[in-house]
Amino acid sequence: MTLVAGVDTSTQACKVVVRDADTGALVRAGRAPHPEGTSVDPRAWLQAFTAAAAAAGGLDDVAALSVGGQQHGMVCLDRDGAVVRDALLWNDVRSAGAAAELIRELGDGDEKAGRQAWADAVGVVPVASFTATKLRWLADAEPESADRTAAVCLPHDWLTWQLSDGDTLDGLVTDRGDASGTAYWSARTGGYRFDLLELALRGRRPVVPRVAAPAEVVGSLRGGSAVLGPGTGDNAAAALGLAARPGDVIVSIGTSGVVSAVSVSPVADPTGAVAGFADASGHHLPLVATMNAARVLDAAAALLGVDHQRLSELALSAPSGAGGLVLVPYLEGERTPNLPHATGSVHGLTLRTSTPEYWARAAVEGLLCGLADGIEAVVAQGVAVERVLLIGGAARSPAVQQLAPGIFGRPVLVPPPGEYVADGAARQAAWALSGAGAPPEWDQPGLQEFESAPATGVRERYGEVRGRTDGQ
Repeated sequence: MTLVAGVDTSTQACKVVVRDADTGALVRAGRAPHPEGTSVDPRAWLQAFTAAAAAAGGLDDVAALSVGGQQHGMVCLDRDGAVVRDALLWNDVRSAGAAAELIRELGDGDEKAGRQAWADAVGVVPVASFTATKLRWLADAEPESADRTAAVCLPHDWLTWQLSDGDTLDGLVTDRGDASGTAYWSARTGGYRFDLLELALRGRRPVVPRVAAPAEVVGSLRGGSAVLGPGTGDNAAAALGLAARPGDVIVSIGTSGVVSAVSVSPVADPTGAVAGFADASGHHLPLVATMNAARVLDAAAALLGVDHQRLSELALSAPSGAGGLVLVPYLEGERTPNLPHATGSVHGLTLRTSTPEYWARAAVEGLLCGLADGIEAVVAQGVAVERVLLIGGAARSPAVQQLAPGIFGRPVLVPPPGEYVADGAARQAAWALSGAGAPPEWDQPGLQEFESAPATGVRERYGEVRGRTDGQ
């Protein structure tokens, strides 16, 4: 049996899976936590990988490995390859002002023109999550760190480089899926926009990773014989792990909420709601991301003093629409819509709706309404939607499973719980090892289908309230 490994270096933890290269059967797995916070020393990721690999029984018998990772983070290296400062993660919003500044600058002071210019150039409009905005923040807030930065890469790029047999900055490698989230690489043209990189860093031009082909072997595992695949961003890896095809929309409810759709054509949305990302197979992955997802349910459960099972039971015991009670769950600011400093708001609170049941229902419906808006934004860009695949920690909630079809207006398919980012990385590793023209056809997990009656009026009420609270 030939074995391959997939790594998910995510926001909260590192996960390692070892699978049969031919069938995809899981052989073993391991996990180790990452530090909390939105600014992290990258060396903690390597330590977590080492611990997770050991927990997975080691990698001595693995023939290939790929890394999937959290997107957009800023990892700055000096000329010797040392980390210049802690990496800023995707959910660090200190660069929100820099994002607005970059939009205006590319539009010669006109915000609308700037949004269109960014969408035309790289398929995305800057928000605080994207690497380019973090580089502008660095140039202004820490110019000495910016001066020391000889290379800039993303979390998965850095970990792949650390695991490889290369030692120089020229050995940094990324893939099109992750590069498309920087805001200085275009999924449409397949090339870097170095002028936008220099714009972000106020004239500086550091080394950036080479963009490898989807199944390219980019090196060997340091101290071993396993080959390395290029890796990819977490959303592209999850799509690969699920064997998503054009027409599929993946809704992931984890630390962030993500709506992504596999498409054969690139997308350029000047509103910035839909990011025109690439996927890991050669297609495109138009994507909408929210900052508030599973932790909305965490917060609701903590407020009510119940566990998640009881929260779900409470939500399902209340009527559709929660009697007019609406939670707009911008608990940590928001990325889509772009409101990094917003807070959550509650509307329709009355004596009748001041109960745990109504509150739980409003929390689940508020979470799902934000994601439903994401699905419709993708559809508005001309992307076909045939199936909705629901994954992530909150996808295990019975309330989420049962209410999602009515709010999304489509049947929802739920695969069994799994590490789909790590699985996608493992599938990419097997693809690189084989040298074939397409990823291996692994056995796919069974999908449980959920359907429900349309949630009449729920999204309309949510939209009415959201429209009154966007700026707060």
